[in-house]
Order: sequence, then C-alpha cells, then structure tokens
Amino acid sequence: MATDFWASSHYKRWIVDRATLRQARSDDIQYVDNPEHLAFLNIFFANLIAKLGKKLTLRQRVIATATVFFRRFYLRNSYCETDPFIVAAACCYVAAKAEESPVHIKTVVSDARAVFGEEYGIKTFPSDNSKLAEMEFYLVDELDCDLIVFHPYRTLMTLCGKRACPASEAEAGEADDAAGDGRMPLGDVAVQTAWFIINDTYRSELCLLYPPHLIAITAIYLTLVFNPATRATIQAASAAPSSASSTSGSSSQHDASRRSSRSASSSSKRQHASAPAQPPDLIGWMAGLNVSMPLVATLAQEIIALYALWDRYDEDAAQRHAHLLRGARGSGAGAKGRSASVLSGSAGTGSGAHTPDGNGGGSAGVRDESEVVTPMFLVQLLVRMREARMADLAHPPNGRPVAVNKRLERTQAAG
Repeated sequence: MATDFWASSHYKRWIVDRATLRQARSDDIQYVDNPEHLAFLNIFFANLIAKLGKKLTLRQRVIATATVFFRRFYLRNSYCETDPFIVAAACCYVAAKAEESPVHIKTVVSDARAVFGEEYGIKTFPSDNSKLAEMEFYLVDELDCDLIVFHPYRTLMTLCGKRACPASEAEAGEADDAAGDGRMPLGDVAVQTAWFIINDTYRSELCLLYPPHLIAITAIYLTLVFNPATRATIQAASAAPSSASSTSGSSSQHDASRRSSRSASSSSKRQHASAPAQPPDLIGWMAGLNVSMPLVATLAQEIIALYALWDRYDEDAAQRHAHLLRGARGSGAGAKGRSASVLSGSAGTGSGAHTPDGNGGGSAGVRDESEVVTPMFLVQLLVRMREARMADLAHPPNGRPVAVNKRLERTQAAG
C-alpha cells in the first residue's frame, strides 16, 4: 500500500483529463437525446450506491470508495453495453473488502434486490450469488487491481486540526504538502458543512479529474464563502488588528506602573486569561496553502454547477412511484433544494454519514417541471440505450455482427 499519494496508482493512473472522459462516453452519447442526461446518470448511480451502502450499514468512506470504483469502471466501459446495476452492487461488495469492512455476498445480493426493486422498480437483478461473484472478477480486472483509493476526508480533518493524522496514514503526506503555513481550526458546524460538500462531489466525475486534497480545500473554501457563521468569523478577523493594537497599548501602560516583577507577571497572566480570543485569519491561511487558487476557484464553480444540475433531479419521484405500485398514497416532499440547503451551512441537510442517500430538505424556489429528471426516466433511458446498442451491434452498416463481449473478443484476438 502506498502511503504517499503522489507515488500511488490513484495519482499515476486514475487522475484523467476531460478528453479521456469524453472518449469514455463516446458510445453512450449516441443513444441519448440530450448529453446532459449522462450527467444525471452520475447523480442517479451515486445515490443508488449510497442507498445500497446504507442498507448494508457501510461507513461513508466505503460508500465513497464504491462510487470511485464505479466511476473508474466506466472509464473503460459504457452504460449501453453493460448492466450498471450489477456493477454498482459489485462495487459495494469489493469496496467493503478493500476498506476492511467485508459483507457476505448473500447479504449484498439480497439487499441489492430489495433496494433496486422497491425504490427503482428493477426486477432483473439476478438472485444467483455466482453472478455477482463473476462480476467481482471483471471489476477487479478493469480496475487493474488498484483498490487503494485516497479520499478528501482525512485531508479535510488534518487541515482543520480536528485530529492527529499519523504519517503512515493514507492522505497524511498529501495533506502536509498542501498545508503550507499550517492548520486552520474551524468550528464543528463548518467542518460538517465541508464534509457534506465532499460527499456531494461524488455525484459527479470530479474524483477522476482532481486530486483529493484539492477537493478538500475547495470544500473548505465554499464553506468559508457560503456558511454564515464562518463568514462572520472572517469579518471579525478583519476588524481584529485595531482592537489588538489598543489592547497592547493599555497593557504596556499597565505593566509600566508596576514596580514588582512578580506582580507584573501575575497581572499579565490574568489579563491574558481575560482577553477575548482573537478570530483566526482565514484569508491569510487560504493564501498560504501550497495550491493554485485559480484552480480551486475553477473547481468551486464546477461544484456549484453540480448543485444547479442536482436541483433539477427529483429523487423522491422513485419513492412516490414505489408507493403507488404498492397501492399507497405517497406524499414525497423532498430534496429539491440541494444547493440552497448545503451551501447555506445547514448541518443536517447533507449527504454525509448521517444521510448518505443525499436527501436534504428545503426548497430553492419553483422549478419548471418539464426540466425535472426522475429516476424512472433514467431507468427507462438505460433500457432504451442498451436495446439500441444491441440492435446496432447485431445489424451494423457493414453487415458483419460485432462481438458484444469485448473480453471474449480480446481473448480470441490474442489467440
């Protein structure tokens, strides 16, 4: 296991550029009416993995690892030629092993059938354990056995000084390289907000484009900008120098009137204890980080764009549909205001360890219902994509059927 991010397979092989992402989706984009639907699929499958992870009682880090495995697998495969639901289940199964929280394969199969069937109407998930075991080997092969994933969580906690991080831990070296002048202790609410923002980034492909420490720093940056309590701290810090100078002046006059060195020392201690704590210099700390701030600003804009896209995704429509199928009346008030809830700093409305399914509260205004995308629409889209792809492979323009099984095709080509 590599203890240094810069020497790891994560950095060397799994941080890609946007051209690689476009090439990975070149087959899928032929079978969608709007390329934006592929971005909604990123949100859909991240939520699906999170719900399955919650059902399996997996930790947030395991869920994040499973999501990264899913993203990496589809760098080399397409939705239209695979069954992404069994891939998602295999990612949770392998991630639980990689993060030393193994789950029995029978439990994964039964819980996956329950979650996919009850909430998304997927009735084709296999009940045979051997199908998931076979998919596990395909997944590990596509990942090149690179099962060590670095996440922004430890970097966030290290930079905020919330707990000690030994040098042997995974992200310690990366955090030390980025820390610059030092750590910045933030309040629990601010750290929790940054943690939720990191969770939300897994609803996109940012984990394939940027190193984890940049995502952690950007989450802190967004917290400093949008969290009301942290913004008040920054304003207090800007007013601190004048009050600090007046306090030092009165302190010098007070000490000069004392003739006894012992009494002067005791009085200064009492005064230091009674003086209010100075707010941290958050702006100076951000400027001292060993990262490119224009790159952080670019990443912040991409996260905000993710929230704007996510606000048009109605996850609760799947639950209402499931209730209707069971003959119940579903109310389904839900997460229509992700950007408004998370960026306002409300600690209870993130998609973190407490609510890994990403269902928050609040409302970001009235939306045009014609622009809302639901899970049922995406499930039907996947079915249409796969049917169209199979038809094209069976009847290509040159009249020669194309081998669907790419693995078998490569094996035959190798002799």
